[in-house]
Amino acid sequence: MLLAVGLAAPSAAIAQDGPAADGVAKSPNGVYIVWMADQPVIAYTGGVAGYRATAVAEGQRLDTTRTDVRRYAAYLTSRQNAVVAAVGGQKLYNYRYTFNGVAARLTTAQAARLAATPGVLAVIPDEVRYMDTVTTPTFMGLTQPGALWDQLGGPGNAGEHIIVGIIDSGIWPENPSFADDGSYPPPGPRWSGVCQTGEDWPAGLCNNKLIGARYYNAGQGGNAGIDATRPWEFNSPRDYHSHGSHTAGTAAGNHGVSAVTLGTDLGQISGMAPRAHIAVYKALWSTVDGSTAGGTTSDLVAAIEDATSDGVDVINYSISGSRTTFTDPIAIAFLNAAAAGIFVSASAGNNGPGASTVAHNLPWVTTVAAGTHDRFYTSSVTLGNGSTYAGVSNGNGTPMLPLIQSTAAGLPGANAEQVRLCYSTVDTGGTPVLDPAKVAGKIVLCDRGVTARVNKSLAVMEAGGAGVILANVTPGSLNADIHYLPTIHVDEVVGAAIKAYIASAGAGATAQIAPGQQVTAEAPAVASFSSRGPALAGGGDLLKPDIMAPGVDVLAATSPAIAGRDFDFFSGTSMSAPHVAGFAALLKHRHPDWTPAMIKSALMTTAGQTTNAGNPIPGNPFGYGAGQARPTSAADPGLVYAARARDWVAFLCGQGLVTDPRCPAIAIDASDLNYPSIAIGDLAGIQTVQRTVTNVSGAKSTYTVAVSAPPGIDVLVSPTTLTLGPGQSKSYTVKFTRTSAALNAYVFGSLTWSDGQHSVRSPIAVRPVALAAPAEVSGSYTVTFGYDGSFSATPRGLVPAVTFAGTVTDDPGDDFVPGGPGTVSFDVVVPAGSTYARFALFDEFTDGADDLDLYVYRGTTLVGLSGGGTSAEQVSFVNPAAATYTIWVHGYATDGPDSNFTLFTWVLGSTDAGNMTVSAPTTAVLGATGAINLSFSGLTPGVKYLGSVAYGGAAGMPNPTIVRVDP
Repeated sequence: MLLAVGLAAPSAAIAQDGPAADGVAKSPNGVYIVWMADQPVIAYTGGVAGYRATAVAEGQRLDTTRTDVRRYAAYLTSRQNAVVAAVGGQKLYNYRYTFNGVAARLTTAQAARLAATPGVLAVIPDEVRYMDTVTTPTFMGLTQPGALWDQLGGPGNAGEHIIVGIIDSGIWPENPSFADDGSYPPPGPRWSGVCQTGEDWPAGLCNNKLIGARYYNAGQGGNAGIDATRPWEFNSPRDYHSHGSHTAGTAAGNHGVSAVTLGTDLGQISGMAPRAHIAVYKALWSTVDGSTAGGTTSDLVAAIEDATSDGVDVINYSISGSRTTFTDPIAIAFLNAAAAGIFVSASAGNNGPGASTVAHNLPWVTTVAAGTHDRFYTSSVTLGNGSTYAGVSNGNGTPMLPLIQSTAAGLPGANAEQVRLCYSTVDTGGTPVLDPAKVAGKIVLCDRGVTARVNKSLAVMEAGGAGVILANVTPGSLNADIHYLPTIHVDEVVGAAIKAYIASAGAGATAQIAPGQQVTAEAPAVASFSSRGPALAGGGDLLKPDIMAPGVDVLAATSPAIAGRDFDFFSGTSMSAPHVAGFAALLKHRHPDWTPAMIKSALMTTAGQTTNAGNPIPGNPFGYGAGQARPTSAADPGLVYAARARDWVAFLCGQGLVTDPRCPAIAIDASDLNYPSIAIGDLAGIQTVQRTVTNVSGAKSTYTVAVSAPPGIDVLVSPTTLTLGPGQSKSYTVKFTRTSAALNAYVFGSLTWSDGQHSVRSPIAVRPVALAAPAEVSGSYTVTFGYDGSFSATPRGLVPAVTFAGTVTDDPGDDFVPGGPGTVSFDVVVPAGSTYARFALFDEFTDGADDLDLYVYRGTTLVGLSGGGTSAEQVSFVNPAAATYTIWVHGYATDGPDSNFTLFTWVLGSTDAGNMTVSAPTTAVLGATGAINLSFSGLTPGVKYLGSVAYGGAAGMPNPTIVRVDP
């Protein structure tokens, strides 16, 4: 549990990525999370006079009825309330169990005063996080004889007594996926949750299936705030958006539910853990435009707190998250929830297929990618010229009908972009954009984008159309949604061909859509939208995502509030995460003593890397992690990597995120965390990592290792055999040596321990580098060599900052436009041959608690921006193009009507200014370290200097290390 093992309390603290104590950013909704220094209940190991330790022991669960827990929680509450009251703030939530803090409505001045208050670690502005199956149980191997459902007594028993918490947009309790047929047992004495009443949610809606429901909207202005901006929403746990009902149904919906929607019987569906109890925590709310749903961090942390203290076993979190930090309030809350025995399944994000887009890069959370499954709906469209094109559809077909592109079917005065995208009245607030006179009886081609795909067929139906061709405009997924009219979804190439046909045929264009047909497809493949690694957080030393599960065209329960449907097909990593949450519930049922890390390990080390046709899953572990989850195999993994809370603390120490004098003794490199995968983001020649496995098979076994080495990397495991008795743990090391692998590019492999019955596989991802060097320093440092040969380290600079003093007014709209309200600009000439440029603001060089942002233009092109939570902003360029750069300072939130500031600029060439001496080895030895000693002379106190150390001696050297000196 956080800061509870080997660290001092209460002085130990998490170092902040955000504001210093003298500056706090303006919150967009006036709500702040005040992070307090004392340990939360789950992590408290003692140290406060009169209060006994409450830390949850490994393998135990939080018991909120204990006297010591109640007393310490009350102590935290009183401390939190006191600091908020001292500045006159309005308290919204107290966080005590997984996170020690308080959410409050504050002015910027009050927030700044709190940030300087002893016992306050940080004051963090609230922010919004957005939401990111009929055959998937069979596809996932749950329904066959002897499979995991069978082992647990069949679908009528699978997951019994396990509680799955769903933090999402609520639930539609009347859906048959959540009905109690009278056979469900009560949840038992450890459950302490409630069924909160509210709008359209009277007392008595919960039952022994849906055992609890709460809602959180204080960060959105409470009930009044929701009513004022989204009157269609329910101020209760009732789901408007459908996202929460869908994830709940996927994770733990009832077995054998007939999915009938819009008169179509889609077959019988089931959640992954059909007998598990469901507890709902509604913290996502429809956005003002109705396009999606989002929740504030203040509400979400409150939901995590309650789910943990209520007694859930599993949390599903299909919500966006940070890509870069391990220590925001949600991350810390989940760390302590995991320390208390709660498995957390989180969506990887829907920002693929680009690299380093994966979110939730937390080692204590299981991060889930989205894959396809073997149910696929195919269709075709035949044009009047005889050409036939393939697409996807699960609906009816049409006869040959007139065909028109939506761009030619708009009402007079309608927004052209809304016409192109076929906005329905749901999207426009009641105003149609398509002209019935032009659409009636025709098939309409609509471009994909912005609005919900099914709303486009709704728009055509509203205008009297007969069918829809939904065309991608860029590469993306094809989805067999349930549409209002016969609809075929085609890719961007087919879409372009159909548009060309319409242009040439004019008014004579016709088309016929064939009925959709369900076929068995090769699967899985990584969904195009699924976010990919390498993870930004941790520098590539932690492989994310962890695992893959179905996330394309998943059929599950929905809310009828929007479209009148009880079931629908949804796609996203939001759909894959609840599959894994359900699997975790099954594994917790099968192995009640397993920790979250053991469950994660079992799922990862038994995952599959081939399709149902026996071919390798396309891509690499940055797309699918360890592979496709196989829950039945995971029930008997043989060995597990059983990381504990103290390992996570050592990991955070190694990342420099825990401020405690004992960190040097326990800190580990991220690559050495006891994790079921192995990743090294900067393999400088040679590196050795360590892992520990535990035998959970119940029998003594001898395991032998087999390695599929990454190309160009030599891998040596020691020892090569492990003999372990039941419950016994043993460690091994893995030495990686680069031989011929290309520099600065990842290569992949795997390591598998086998005893003839179990295969325990870990994926490997390593990136060889010629030199491992820090990106920025302020003094001497150490490098690691990835080659043998000569080496040089050459100084550039130091150069003093060129400064510009300015005043910027507050932008009342908080919306940056060059030359608009609250902006001021400065021009900086970057000459040819420049090696580095930086433009920066500092909190201490503004005249208040301001939030100023930077935007950098080259001509009319935006080339860089920095918009963090304070005025500590910087934009940097390596080898910048020669040009005049315009730096705009934006007064996002000034402390008063304006802010006086100083802009700092540096432009660095290749010249040694004579004020920095670099002493370095002249020879590189593969895998060895070298000291780079820096000394400075002739610097003027109070001036900020910038320079760099450039490296030579081998190809593929990293960018120069930046040197910042403030004498």
